[in-house]
Amino acid sequence: MECVISLERLAESQHGQLKYASAFVDEHIRDIRIVDGFIHIEHESPLGSDVVSERVNRLIERFSKGDFGFKENILFENKITTPYTGDIISELIDSKAIKVLEPGLFIFREPFSSLMRFLDFSFVNKIAKRFEGMQEESYPAVIHCETLNKTNHFTSFPEHIHFLTHLREDLDVIEAFSDSIRKAGGWNKDQALELDKNMPQPNFVMNPSTCYHCYEGLQDETLEGDGIVVTAIAKCHRFESKNHSDFGRLLDFSMREIIFVGKPDFVKENRLKSIEYLKELAVEWEVDSLLEIANDPFFTNDFQVKASFQRNQEMKYELRLTVPYQNKSIACSSVNFHSNTFGNAFNIKMGKRNAVTGCVGFGIERWAFAFLAQYGLDQEQWPTTFREQYADWQEKSL
Repeated sequence: MECVISLERLAESQHGQLKYASAFVDEHIRDIRIVDGFIHIEHESPLGSDVVSERVNRLIERFSKGDFGFKENILFENKITTPYTGDIISELIDSKAIKVLEPGLFIFREPFSSLMRFLDFSFVNKIAKRFEGMQEESYPAVIHCETLNKTNHFTSFPEHIHFLTHLREDLDVIEAFSDSIRKAGGWNKDQALELDKNMPQPNFVMNPSTCYHCYEGLQDETLEGDGIVVTAIAKCHRFESKNHSDFGRLLDFSMREIIFVGKPDFVKENRLKSIEYLKELAVEWEVDSLLEIANDPFFTNDFQVKASFQRNQEMKYELRLTVPYQNKSIACSSVNFHSNTFGNAFNIKMGKRNAVTGCVGFGIERWAFAFLAQYGLDQEQWPTTFREQYADWQEKSL
């Protein structure tokens, strides 16, 4: 079945947000396309096309409220004519450099895995270490629900959440579960296992963002001086439904962050420095890219209010790298200012006032995908500076 819905009420700049969100209106959606001012939804929903259409129209209403439009506001462009225009994902699969387990879930092999390690090494040494007093931390891949509640993630991005739970601590339940799997001949996702009855309410979820653990670790602390700079890399997880088929949109990904916590001027000044460092790196590595004002893809009914506030206050910038064969760009780094949102939530003090926070993030896999989409796997085609730095890193890391 197919629903075809007019987008005349929606600004073209918001079509991408609608396409993204429409993947979550029904679990039986098979394909989403936007063509000539209409959104086409192919589905097998038992609820029927009328219900699917009504839900999509609710999203259109949500994103079209008010006169807020997503006008481009580009702060920096590094225009480069790059040599590679092929389908890099297909080439990586064919060369067995990546193994696709399912959309958005990959195993990374050489040379892709080495490129990821080099990129993270470079982000630490070229950017993070330029901040005086920088401290490195290591975080778990899971985060407590109570912590995520304090960040408002449950209300802002509920569609992303991967809940974690386990079988109840009950011998009968554990043995019955094991027996049912054995009798069925193994795990079958369609098998009726009464998991809801046999599992407790989750206390943990997979961590969706590296910096949350930093704020959790500083809860109820009073910081000295002007503030602190922390860097960490963590595995992050976000469920994005059919959107995992999009280039670079992974279910499980590595996020290096540099996190600023402290007085307002300290955080703002370091955030501005990080923007300059990002621009320098884009030029040095000769990546076709741009830096623009952005907003988070809020999923809630107050989308327009939150997105408008972020943009008007310039609280989020994204460094986007071009993907030539798709004629589009993807966000590979973001620079964020949170004001005192997390300082308030976690009671992090600077003297008698709550701290403000900011961060700069690097999506390691996205950087690798986008770089290879511009330059390919043939290292002779890579920019000279990047190639020399990569070779030097390889030699020293042996």
